[in-house]
Amino acid sequence: MTILFGLLGGLALFIFGMHFMGEGLQKAAGDRMQKILEVLTSVPVIGVLVGALVTAIIQSSSATTVMVVGFVNAGLMNLKQAISVIMGANIGTTMTAQLIAFKLTEYYLPIIAFGFGFYFFAKRKSLKYIGQVVFSFGLLLMGLEIMGASMNPLREYPGFRDAIASFGEYKILGVLIGILMTMIIQSSSATIGILMAMSTQGLIPLEVALPVLLGDNIGTCITTVLASIGAKLSAKRAAVAHVLFNVTGTIIFLTFMPLFIKLVLAISPADDIARQIANAHTSFNLINTMLFLPMISYFAHFVTKIVPGEEKIIKKGPIYLDQRVLSSPSIAISVANLEIIRMGELAADNLDNAMRTFVNRDTKLLQDVLEIEDVIDQLEENITEYLARISQNRGLTESSSSLHSGLLHAVNDIERVGDHAHNIAHLAEISMEEDIYFTEYALSELKIMHKLVSDTFRAAMQSLKDNDISFADKVLENEPKIDEMEKRLRRNHITRLNEGQCIPHSGVIFLDII
Repeated sequence: MTILFGLLGGLALFIFGMHFMGEGLQKAAGDRMQKILEVLTSVPVIGVLVGALVTAIIQSSSATTVMVVGFVNAGLMNLKQAISVIMGANIGTTMTAQLIAFKLTEYYLPIIAFGFGFYFFAKRKSLKYIGQVVFSFGLLLMGLEIMGASMNPLREYPGFRDAIASFGEYKILGVLIGILMTMIIQSSSATIGILMAMSTQGLIPLEVALPVLLGDNIGTCITTVLASIGAKLSAKRAAVAHVLFNVTGTIIFLTFMPLFIKLVLAISPADDIARQIANAHTSFNLINTMLFLPMISYFAHFVTKIVPGEEKIIKKGPIYLDQRVLSSPSIAISVANLEIIRMGELAADNLDNAMRTFVNRDTKLLQDVLEIEDVIDQLEENITEYLARISQNRGLTESSSSLHSGLLHAVNDIERVGDHAHNIAHLAEISMEEDIYFTEYALSELKIMHKLVSDTFRAAMQSLKDNDISFADKVLENEPKIDEMEKRLRRNHITRLNEGQCIPHSGVIFLDII
């Protein structure tokens, strides 16, 4: 029990120290990490460097890869970019092992004291963050020391020695142990910390530690896989790419294990097994990245074949607004008009999808509606800001000024259509969660009214797009029809309620939709 408690307590300190250290580094960096990931990943080599840097700072490759899955899911990053960042994340996570290998465990108390002093007594936030990093690094070392000391008696147990001998003979067992440990602990750095603690106590030799280390790299993929559940197809591909990258690398290195051991021994001190394990971890990820990086396009294509299918990725943010043409108001208004038309088309499609969600009780379509609503809200903000900057230009003619004012109103109206789509989707969600159903007659009424509203809105957008007055006339013609239809549907629904054909709760939802 002493061994178990020592291992668990030391592991808890190690993981807490690593987490707290990453938190301090993130605070020091502010929100720059996400910005770096979003902006600097267009070139694969840069993507690798960015992935390594971000992971070294936040002290978690899982956090980086989960962030990447989120960016891919949001359409901010393509699969090729995601793979390069994931490669870099694998390299960045090896920095923890390299720090541990400096054999600073006997100095953990002064390190904790030094960090504590800065963290609790410094006035400046930047010094507090430095103190937090140093303090948590000391806790990490303390946890490592406790784990090593608690496992020292294991060398006297014959059963443990026999198990280690089995791992040496059957390397796949070591890989499976590494996968299992990392899946349970949810930290490859912590698993490698345990490996290093055991090795420095003379419990496991290098040839046994390396297969476990390779398994750690596969085990860390579980977090990415979990993050991709329920995400878009592209995000699932990013998760599959992460798994394939590490599994393929493990197979290659297992095949050439004798050469790998020779390489590690050649670049590491002969009497320092902790450094050997740290260098093995870094070498594996560096070499694996160098093997895959030149053929990253083919790898991305291969992943697309493994996870087939097509999806429509809606780019967040504007695609037409160009800051360079603001000095020419007429051109700037034209590009703003293009962006407004795009926003209107998204809103029209979203309104249709929201009604389909309600009628067909489609949960997948519900998520699409909510995501597109975010895009519409972002566009409304971007376009309004762009139009505001145009208005600051004194070169606006009277006709341009009138058009500018109309476009501002149009943006606001389109955003309201987007809000209506969101509200209908929300009502659909309530009806599905609470098992509320509607009569076929009620649904047919909603479909008829929706078609008239949708056709009218699309006619308004077509009028704006083509500058065609005939479409505008159609809008004006349909408006009183929609108002009359709303009154008729309300009367019909109240009649159904009075006759007991539907329940009051469904009645409230029906009236909200019309």
